[in-house]
Amino acid sequence: MSIIHVTNGDHAADTLREALKLAERDERVIALKDDLAVGPLKNVDDAPDTRIAFWRHVLTRDGIDFEAEFGQQEALLRSLVRDDAQIVIWHGQSASDQLTLRRVAYHLRNAPQRLNEARLSELDLPLITDADGKQHRRGRKDGATAVGMFTAEELLAKLPSAAPISVLRIGRLALEWQEAKHMNAQTRRWHENTFVSGSFADIDEAILDAVTADWQPARRIAGEVMGADFGFMVSDSVAFWRCRELAAAGRLKLRGEPGDIVHAELRGKSGDSN
Repeated sequence: MSIIHVTNGDHAADTLREALKLAERDERVIALKDDLAVGPLKNVDDAPDTRIAFWRHVLTRDGIDFEAEFGQQEALLRSLVRDDAQIVIWHGQSASDQLTLRRVAYHLRNAPQRLNEARLSELDLPLITDADGKQHRRGRKDGATAVGMFTAEELLAKLPSAAPISVLRIGRLALEWQEAKHMNAQTRRWHENTFVSGSFADIDEAILDAVTADWQPARRIAGEVMGADFGFMVSDSVAFWRCRELAAAGRLKLRGEPGDIVHAELRGKSGDSN
């Protein structure tokens, strides 16, 4: 019986390949790369022009051929449908991972006997002892998890946990994917096993709260925002994009090139004139 593993993101896929190599299992891993927690989803499975335009605006200078990237992702989804292999969807407790689970379930809804899942949560992360002797789980303060947060050894330990998804649950997951597309919100939060619509304004407010009257590296501001609890994980690309948008709107000051914001500095509007 052949098995295809599906992850959200290249890093998660690479780590899972290491885990499978450690287990001496020669099985294929497919990475679905779109961060489904942000941006428009309407028609993403049929005519993703709006979503392509969104990512082109976010990643304005990365030189990415978005049409080709989305075409490749569509081809991967089609290949999963056509194949007769067992599918194992790996997912953590984060909006993007959970949306990826639902998208794959939607596309494979007519072949429910092939769908399996490997669930990950913060309880699968190891305990770390602080200098004061207190223990906590490695990971985020909000408890959100994504497959890419785990090591190959940790994923190896979870390989035996992969289990079939019931027909009833597959139907519900497929319906929730359709609902998420129709909501067409700016952001989608994962809260108490439910998706909640949100907006970029929450990220913007966090950025404005983080800047001060003094210049700070944009990377520091972005890092602080990426660690905050929004109900979804803010990527560095989205954090830097919102910083650029706020600077363009005159809501904060930027020193450096907006197109090279990784090396720029930010401050609040109330800073001095230097």
